[in-house]
Amino acid sequence: MTTTVAAPRIPQAGPPLPPIAIAAVALFLTSLILPAILAGGDTYPSPYSDQATVVEYFRGNTGPVLLTALLQFAASLPLAIFAATASVRLNRLGVRAPGGTIGLVGGVLASGSMALSALFTWTLTRPEILDHVELIRLLHDLAFITGGPGFIVPSGLLIAGIAVPGLITRLLPRWLAWAGLIIAGLAMIATLTVAFPDLSILLPIVRFPSLAWLVLAAILLPTRRRTTDSRERP
Repeated sequence: MTTTVAAPRIPQAGPPLPPIAIAAVALFLTSLILPAILAGGDTYPSPYSDQATVVEYFRGNTGPVLLTALLQFAASLPLAIFAATASVRLNRLGVRAPGGTIGLVGGVLASGSMALSALFTWTLTRPEILDHVELIRLLHDLAFITGGPGFIVPSGLLIAGIAVPGLITRLLPRWLAWAGLIIAGLAMIATLTVAFPDLSILLPIVRFPSLAWLVLAAILLPTRRRTTDSRERP
């Protein structure tokens, strides 16, 4: 009679976080900078701009708008991978609290909102859409609400889901964890932009520091838990 010995399970660390975070941030920033260069300095219009400015931009910059949609849709993919990998990393580091799962949910929602915003933007390159002013405004508003509050608020959950366990278990430097909590708090306040347009200034204030924070967290989050010397234990 032979007995079968099961091979020990090898924990899967997943892909490295820094390249994923850098890819997501680089694609998103390129989606803002490169189309503006190709459009001769014209920037993507705010939904609070007057109707003539919005319509003129989309009718005169089909190529840059298409590039914006392509790059932002591409950026949504590594963002989702980052959220999933970070969640697994926290679990492997011994975090059993809901923080990692909250971060995963926030990352998936943020990624989905970015992708949806990019798809709304893509429709603004269609000739049959550009013939109707009311459709331009509608799709522009949808692209803004999904790529603005729809992206920023869940991003706060993603950051909080990493920062809170990173602070409690000392997996992240305290300054970085506290910075993440501040950014996450501002992201939650940005929920009010849906009802109070004057608070839309919070969106860029939160967006760019949050992108930088994700890259720093990806670099500084360890792959394994540091062991404590027995002499240092209480």
